[in-house]
Amino acid sequence: MKLKYFAWVRERVGKAEETIEPPASVRTIEDLIAWLIQRGEAYAHAFEKPKVIRAAIDHAHVKPDAVIAGAREIAFFPPMTGG
Repeated sequence: MKLKYFAWVRERVGKAEETIEPPASVRTIEDLIAWLIQRGEAYAHAFEKPKVIRAAIDHAHVKPDAVIAGAREIAFFPPMTGG
C-alpha cells in the first residue's frame, strides 16, 4: 500500500510518500502508526502524538480503529485549521 504524508508529518518523516508492506499483525490505523513509530527516529518524531494525527484511507477520512485491509492508499496529516 502507498502511504502519503502531509504538512509537518511529511517534514518530520522526511518524505512525501512511500510504498510499504506492513506485517499481518497491523490491522488498523492505530496499529499502523505504532508500527511506523518502530521504524525509526523520524517516524517516532512524526507520530509522537498519535491522537492529533488524522488519517484517510483511499481518500475517505477514518477513525484510528479503521481497518486497513484492502487499502490502496493511506494518508496522514495534522489537524486542519482555518476557514
